[in-house]
Amino acid sequence: MNLIFRYLAVVFLIAISTETMAQKTFQPKSNQIDWKGIIYRKEIAYEARIHTNGGLIGVNVGKIKTYYKTNYYHLSIGYLKDPREKKQNRNLSFSFPDRSSSFSYGKQNSVINLRAGLGMKKFLSEKAKRKGIAIGYDYNIGPSLALLKPYELELIYELEGGGTNDREIRVESYSEENAEKFLTYNDIFGGAGYWSNFGELSIVPGIQGKLGLFFSMGAFDKTIKSLEVGVMGDIYIRKIPIMVETEEISNKPYFFNFYVKFLFGSRSN
Repeated sequence: MNLIFRYLAVVFLIAISTETMAQKTFQPKSNQIDWKGIIYRKEIAYEARIHTNGGLIGVNVGKIKTYYKTNYYHLSIGYLKDPREKKQNRNLSFSFPDRSSSFSYGKQNSVINLRAGLGMKKFLSEKAKRKGIAIGYDYNIGPSLALLKPYELELIYELEGGGTNDREIRVESYSEENAEKFLTYNDIFGGAGYWSNFGELSIVPGIQGKLGLFFSMGAFDKTIKSLEVGVMGDIYIRKIPIMVETEEISNKPYFFNFYVKFLFGSRSN
C-alpha cells in the first residue's frame, strides 16, 4: 500500500513539474506575444471603386485557402463615361415653367456595367502584426455586360405661327431622324431626367479584368479594411456608342482605366 502511495506521489510531482515547465516555455509575457491573427476559412467584402472614367460598387465572396492566399467571386454594378463628355447648362427659361437642366452635348447613351469574375488575392509581406499593414496583389477576370440606356435631351421645337412664345419642349433620344437637331446646340433646352426609358435598354456582352496592389490594415483580423490601386479593363464584342459618332469623334469597344478601391468586410469560420 505504501508502495502504491509513493508511486502516485511521484507521478503527481512529475505532472506538476511538467506543467510548470510548459508554462515557462510556451507562455511568453504579454508584451512578447506576436499577434498574427486567427486563420479564418471565408470572408465577404464590399467595395467602392473609383476609376478614370466612372465608378462601381461590388461584393467579393472569398474562400481562404492558406494564410496568404484567398480565392473569391466578384459581382458589381457601375457606370462608364466617355472622357469627352462635358456637363454644361444653358440656363434657359423662356416662357417655360422650369429652368433648363445640365446636359452632356453629343452624348448618345448612358452606360451601366454589370461585372462578374473569379479572382485571387495574395499577401506578399510577412504576416502582419495586430493593427499592422500587409501588402499584396489582387486580380480577377470574368464576363462584363454593358447596358446601354439612350440619353435624352429636352429639344426646342418652333410651332406654327413663328411667335417668340410659340415653342414647345420635346424629350427625345438620338436617332437618324433627329440627328441634326440633336446636335444643334441652340435647339437644346437641357437634359432630361435620368430615371426614364429604362425599357429601351440594349445589352453588349464582353469580358473584364483587373490587377491591383493592395494595402490591408489588420490583414489577419476578423474585420477587413484595405485600400487598393491598379488597372482595369473592359473589352466588348462591338463599339460602345457613348457619344454620337462624327468625323471627329468615334467610339471604341474597349476601355482601360486606373482605379482606387476601398474594401471593407469581415472574415469568419
